[in-house]
Amino acid sequence: MDEPQNLALHIDNYALGAFIGYLLLIVVIGILAARFSSQGISNFFIGGRKMSMLVVALSAVVSGRSAWLLLGFTGMAFTMGMAALWSAAGYIIAEFFLFYYYAPRIRRFSEKRDCITIPDFFEERFGDASGKLRTLVAVIIILFMLAYVAAQFVAGGKTFSASFHITQTQGLLLTAVIILFYTIVGGFLAVSLTDTIQGFIMIIALVVLPLIVIMHLGGFSSFWEQAAAIQTPGGTFTHAFALSAGALIGFTGIGLGSVGNPHIIARYMSIKNPAKLKMTAWVGTAANIIMALGALLTGMAGRIYFPDVSLLPGADAENLYPTLAGEHLHPIMFGIVIASIFAAIMSTADSQLLVAASALVRDIYEKLIWRKKEIDQQQLVTLSRWFVLLLVIIAMILGFLAEQLVFWLVLFAWAGLGAAFGPTSILALYWKGTTRAGVISGIITGAVTVIVWNRVTFLKEWIYELVPAFLLAFVVTWVVSLFTRKPDNNEEIFHQIISNNQKQNL
Repeated sequence: MDEPQNLALHIDNYALGAFIGYLLLIVVIGILAARFSSQGISNFFIGGRKMSMLVVALSAVVSGRSAWLLLGFTGMAFTMGMAALWSAAGYIIAEFFLFYYYAPRIRRFSEKRDCITIPDFFEERFGDASGKLRTLVAVIIILFMLAYVAAQFVAGGKTFSASFHITQTQGLLLTAVIILFYTIVGGFLAVSLTDTIQGFIMIIALVVLPLIVIMHLGGFSSFWEQAAAIQTPGGTFTHAFALSAGALIGFTGIGLGSVGNPHIIARYMSIKNPAKLKMTAWVGTAANIIMALGALLTGMAGRIYFPDVSLLPGADAENLYPTLAGEHLHPIMFGIVIASIFAAIMSTADSQLLVAASALVRDIYEKLIWRKKEIDQQQLVTLSRWFVLLLVIIAMILGFLAEQLVFWLVLFAWAGLGAAFGPTSILALYWKGTTRAGVISGIITGAVTVIVWNRVTFLKEWIYELVPAFLLAFVVTWVVSLFTRKPDNNEEIFHQIISNNQKQNL
């Protein structure tokens, strides 16, 4: 009886050692980035627009995935098989086009008009002297981002609890403290650099784990033969179109959220050389494809290894990824896999914390409350760090007291941000007829439609709420813009967007 217990302790120590090594690495990065990030608010929130192509590519990709890819998507592939592929295809295609076409325009315009945040962009684009548009955008960002961060903390707490035998409360606190430290000290530079490292960890884990599991199943041919024998409600496990038309549209529509999520757009603003964004598109897309295929194969192979979901901890398909890793990998590699889950959680939570803090400091404190006063940059950085701490405390409270509410919110947070800011920012960048009234109407329409659609059962079961909300917000923005007044300097502002984009193409 003693030998298995000692072996388990030995395995835990190996895994814990690998995981602690990962944590020490990101803490060191935070410390090294502190001096740079303390130089001004632009450095703290968008890295002074000095990020390299590789950092922007990987940090943009991994900050948009969160633990959903490693836990949610693998669980979906476990249940649906190849049909789950479409939920990844949507965001992969969307983010390629965002890197290639959308990012150069917003990057060059944001530099020309000194935009650090998304509310900055909207205010400059539409000459909003009243501050109403900035306030609306900032409030929506803060509300949705708090829910997002709280959910990431809860996910971290659960993973710590399951992996290293501590309570979920202790795990949540530990997750929050780790993220708080390198975010508050190192700012955007630390967040982007750690996201890049976390991206490599996620890629390695999502390549190694499915390959080893498939080898244990007898190789790829044997794996595919066994997978093809599995039946799902929609058809064969290996049939990519074994789902309804509504589900297909909803899955591919997930990509519409990327264009409206500020923590992804901030990466586009941060690149040093906007001329390299087209190459960045290929690098980011390659990373997206590798991670998505790895997660898909992990889920499908896991279904063969665990034929029934009741064999998984808690009878929950989302526990497949760490369970497979524990069964098939050396303890050190298992520690790296657990680190990859935290990499996904942290890469999203830290980015969202910065966006929410920028909305408070830059958009509300500096640009609204003290808009007529010149504020020292060092003071703004210090204030930003205090607001990050405040946001972490609020998110922790939400995680402790309203776990179910938080997870309900996070279901539509991606959709809410995507529907509110996606169609409005696209029209703002590509159609000079867009007006402030149109954008305000579109933002409200997108956010409200997502919330209502999510709460009506038969609508939610028919199609993912992001798709109708995005389309409706687009139409409302367009129609209202046709009948409302454009900014006095609209031609000049829009010409800056076009001329900047043309310079890149030369």
